[in-house]
Amino acid sequence: MAVSRALRRLLHIRNIEEEQSKLTLDVAEGDLHRLENVLVATIEREHQGRRLLVESVHSGQWMDRLGSLEEMRVAKLREAVLQPMIAEAKVEVAECRQEFLQRRVDRRQAETLIEEAEALESVETARRSQLALDDWFRNQLYRRGNEAAAEASKSVASRSLIDRNGAPGKE
Repeated sequence: MAVSRALRRLLHIRNIEEEQSKLTLDVAEGDLHRLENVLVATIEREHQGRRLLVESVHSGQWMDRLGSLEEMRVAKLREAVLQPMIAEAKVEVAECRQEFLQRRVDRRQAETLIEEAEALESVETARRSQLALDDWFRNQLYRRGNEAAAEASKSVASRSLIDRNGAPGKE
């Protein structure tokens, strides 16, 4: 009983599904990291705006002060937009990770089925081989027994023939 083609095909499909879900997870994680990097850059932009505000207060440049206030305002707006996007991306990553893990479990189950079928096949092959060896050995013993019985019957027949005809050397 060989492992069926359907099981091997199932394993192949499970491998492909796992690879696809891994790629989807990688893309989702990449998107999340990109958004987090944009958030870090936005926070850095807000800090630069604050530094510019402090410098403009010391220098008395009101245009720099207005520019720094605008930088901080835009950074806060971007941060407010990015936070929900990051939260959504984290949920998506978690869902993709869960799907990937489920695909991995499915693939491993298919592998286990194939391994069990191969193990059963191996045991069955070993059993058949042992039966063949046992039969061969029994046949060898049977032949030897028949040959010995034939020799014994020839010997008995030749003795009885000699006894009927008279023993050689007796008169």
